[in-house]
Amino acid sequence: MALGALAAAGAVIVLAERFYRELEVHLAGAILNVVTSSGVYVAGDRESVYFGLSGAAPFGLRMTPECSSAFLLLPLLVVTMAMLYFRPANARRLFFSLGISALVVVLVNQLRILTIVGLVHWFGTDEGYYWGHTLLGSMVSVFGGAVSLVLFVWLATRKKNA
Repeated sequence: MALGALAAAGAVIVLAERFYRELEVHLAGAILNVVTSSGVYVAGDRESVYFGLSGAAPFGLRMTPECSSAFLLLPLLVVTMAMLYFRPANARRLFFSLGISALVVVLVNQLRILTIVGLVHWFGTDEGYYWGHTLLGSMVSVFGGAVSLVLFVWLATRKKNA
């Protein structure tokens, strides 16, 4: 039953990825509202967040499927399913590990968005977006995804303290 639930969760992520991206954009907007004072607007139906609205160079980011954390969650689900298949007695620990690691993936993607916003603010639209999205943002995603997977395996396989 747990394997079926995980498979269903994976299917929901794939089938509802646009809705998931809208949620991610709303989260990004909420975070940006807290950390900036330059005006933020979220267009959830366009999967876009606009910032710097009170400045001379407002900018918008559109969350495409490639920029979403949705598909970074799928490998975690697959690894959880494989480990659950071979060790069903560890279900509680595996689901806890999955939850923590999924949260890390979501937060890393928000950090990537904040990185883009910060670099656009500091270096301007062209150079800031290039460095924030293409280079540094990609490094944040890759490193964060690796940390999430290592964290998952560590949490799922560590020995209980006596």
